[in-house]
Amino acid sequence: MVEDLEELAQTVAVGLRREGMAVDVALDGAAALERTSANHYDVVVLDRDLPGLHGDDVCRALAGAGHPARVLMLTAAGTIDDRVTGLGIGADDYLPKPFAFAELIARIRALARRAVPALPTVLVHGDLRLDPATRIATRDGRRLPLSPKEFAVLELLLIAGGSVVSAEQLLERCWDEFADPFTQTVKVTVSRLRRKLGDPPLIETVPQAGYRI
Repeated sequence: MVEDLEELAQTVAVGLRREGMAVDVALDGAAALERTSANHYDVVVLDRDLPGLHGDDVCRALAGAGHPARVLMLTAAGTIDDRVTGLGIGADDYLPKPFAFAELIARIRALARRAVPALPTVLVHGDLRLDPATRIATRDGRRLPLSPKEFAVLELLLIAGGSVVSAEQLLERCWDEFADPFTQTVKVTVSRLRRKLGDPPLIETVPQAGYRI
């Protein structure tokens, strides 16, 4: 979330976290490029009128570098010409302020599904089904009562398609900048997730490497 009005940025970030998203906040363009160069993001929600480095320049830099993140411009500049310009410099979507929060969530999730490589609409492994759009996961037809973090971990493991996902990767992708890398958060969350998934077990621990389904 790149927004120079800190109160707005933090308010939106809190709302997105409640929807199960991991969110980092940058308050200017330079900080946004620093974060995107060091971290993997599915979507960058980018204000256009930023101090120092303009949002248009941030968008151009991300597009020019071939950054895989999708860019959603969220800005008060909402005329047709503004939208055409924003999309022309590399933005994937454009939402003018003021905006409905439900629409912002829907647009972010739609952009995330267009990640590289593109993700299937529903993730399936045997009798396990996970629908990112509706936030519903079921096993053998039984709906799983997952917390936002448990859902995020399960989604990332399914996206990996049998490859090992390290605890560090889970922490980076499913939590946010406030996560303590020295806690047992990932281990505890995976343990709770295993119990809710039931038998036969689906999540395998790979010693000194991570987890996989």
